Amino acid sequence: MAANGESKHSEVGHKSLLQSDALYQYILETSVYPREPEAMKELREVTAKHPWNLMTTSADEGQFLNMLLKLINAKNTMEIGVYTGYSLLATALALPEDGKILAMDINRENYEIGLPIIEKAGVGHKIDFREGPALPVLDQMLEDGKYHGTFDFVFVDADKDNYINYHKRLIDLVKIGGLIGYDNTLWNGSVAQPADAPMRKYVRYYRDFVIELNKALAADPRIEICMLPVGDGVTLCRRIS
Repeated sequence: MAANGESKHSEVGHKSLLQSDALYQYILETSVYPREPEAMKELREVTAKHPWNLMTTSADEGQFLNMLLKLINAKNTMEIGVYTGYSLLATALALPEDGKILAMDINRENYEIGLPIIEKAGVGHKIDFREGPALPVLDQMLEDGKYHGTFDFVFVDADKDNYINYHKRLIDLVKIGGLIGYDNTLWNGSVAQPADAPMRKYVRYYRDFVIELNKALAADPRIEICMLPVGDGVTLCRRIS
């Protein structure tokens, strides 16, 4: 019986690193779902039917991002990796009416799944969506010069093998005192497992990239960091220099 329970929990491990499904469900039903905006609930349910739903931001993480953005009074933000837009919607709902989000993803088709819900929520005007790789856009922004230190918050939930490349650029684009959030930094718990432990193929493939990122962030004197076991792990980086 215990073995079956462990197996079941590993199946939802991308949603929570808590010790039991029951405890995670308690958090969702007690704190998250009762306060989840209707638009976010609708988008979450639509995304759950998508074959790549593993990629979505968890509901508790969406709630966390929404409150965090309000706490820091964010107005100008960026999101790298959008998928259907659940975290993007959480951000858009948190920003003031004149807030802006530069949102980038290589797949517009997925973004357009959530777009009608985002527009119905009345926050579509806050989003500047660009299809394609983010690195060339970041390089162009740095070259332009006028974007240095202009972003209050950046959320990265994209290709893990490029996280360090994103960080090298974002550190100059976020303002001093601003935040960068890197998603999946506990990577299904694999970062604490031996290299020869049984893992899904995609988990194993990106594991070393995530470990490399975590080491680099911990050693970066330009930021203060806080790694949180929310969702699949989120590391917040506050730029201090």
